[in-house]
Amino acid sequence: MMIKIDMESAEFKAVMEDTKKFTDKVCESKGWVYHPVEDVNEGVTMGLARNKMIYNKRFCPCFMVVGETKEERKAADNRICPCKPAIEKEIPQEGKCHCGIFCTPEYAKANAIEIEAEEVAHNHSRGLTKEECEVILTHEQLDGDEIISLLEARELKMVDFNLVDVREWMEWNQERIVGTDYLVPTTSFYNQLEQIENQKEKPTILYCLTGSRSAYCQNVMKDMGWKQVSNYTRGIIAYSGDKTSGE
Repeated sequence: MMIKIDMESAEFKAVMEDTKKFTDKVCESKGWVYHPVEDVNEGVTMGLARNKMIYNKRFCPCFMVVGETKEERKAADNRICPCKPAIEKEIPQEGKCHCGIFCTPEYAKANAIEIEAEEVAHNHSRGLTKEECEVILTHEQLDGDEIISLLEARELKMVDFNLVDVREWMEWNQERIVGTDYLVPTTSFYNQLEQIENQKEKPTILYCLTGSRSAYCQNVMKDMGWKQVSNYTRGIIAYSGDKTSGE
């Protein structure tokens, strides 16, 4: 049976307020902070408040509540906030709980920077900061807007990386992204990779026509010890930035 809660009712609003006080105390006592995206916190708090109204327990809203009776629910070992897996494993190892509301300060800061960096890269509202560039370069998959923003930042000497085309010479000669540093064709990849064999510590971005060949080469390079290799997932066919051609 589906239980419907009136979110505008005085009862629900009161439970929401109490639940917010509860999560505030959890953060304070554990040294945690809230997720940098407020919608995450609001959604989880609403779920906790709902479960408090229905079961008189703040069961984790990201998991089903098992058991029809109080005794059955206790025997089922349902997660009660803040749950044991979050305290003992998720937050220490991953920086956040499964639901996302509770985070370490370090995770929240890094996540906030990443969110801001992605927004700037896609909206072009301003140039990326050095810190934002470094965050984006840790992504295994990049889109065209992010590459454009990173190339702009590299021009300003805020960040350094290699942009590598893994298509064939005839494709490279016909059209390539302005700022491409190396051509390392997939068909002779191991031999041509010697060009940058001594640059395994430098972040590397790969691209091809559609993102397929570059994804394959990305895995090869990671297996060979490259520290950070990103793939342009959609390839040059979808690139809206500057391109050039010829030798």
